[in-house]
Amino acid sequence: MRQNSWIRAFKHALDGIVHSFSSQRNMKVHVVAAMTAVALAIYFRLPAMEWLLLVLTIAGVIAAEMFNTAVEAMVDLVSPHVHHLAKTAKDVAAGAVLIMALASLVVGYLLFFHRLFG
Repeated sequence: MRQNSWIRAFKHALDGIVHSFSSQRNMKVHVVAAMTAVALAIYFRLPAMEWLLLVLTIAGVIAAEMFNTAVEAMVDLVSPHVHHLAKTAKDVAAGAVLIMALASLVVGYLLFFHRLFG
């Protein structure tokens, strides 16, 4: 792959990230939660392995939300009318985000609850 192709691919990926952050309300909620978690991690000086868990969890939630956004956009493109399979695709993608978000709450609890409330 030529350098221009790499640069173009990187730009397209950044465009997708910017679109997700600028157009999705839930992405903004995830970002605020992530910033709060990072601030707590800095304040409590989490050890490296806990940072790793936190970073992977944050990345997982954000990636899940971006996949959900992509599924919703594709479904809206190919099925502009209400269809039970379109609904199923959107519901399953949203469910994946919910599972990841709930898992992130468990991680946040395990990392911070005892530090906050001793």
